[in-house]
Amino acid sequence: MGRTVPSYRQALEAEIRRWEGFRKALRGKDFEAFDNMMKACRIHASAAGMATRPVLTEAMFMSILLSQQKELMEMRERLERLEKQLRQT
Repeated sequence: MGRTVPSYRQALEAEIRRWEGFRKALRGKDFEAFDNMMKACRIHASAAGMATRPVLTEAMFMSILLSQQKELMEMRERLERLEKQLRQT
């Protein structure tokens, strides 16, 4: 029997394991930021798997960028609400 192609999630976890040395060298907030980026990759794994990109890291980067864009949009919305409240007072 031939070998099967690993699922995106399996390939993702293998890629994250390959970055373990880099992760261990990080300190403080960098360590936390790296873990948050890998969490974003896991959260968006279904969408990334559907992208069927030949290079795994492309889908990982897009997942990380999407997560950061969502956070920026949320921060802008909060800032706009605060500014609106300040103008009303």
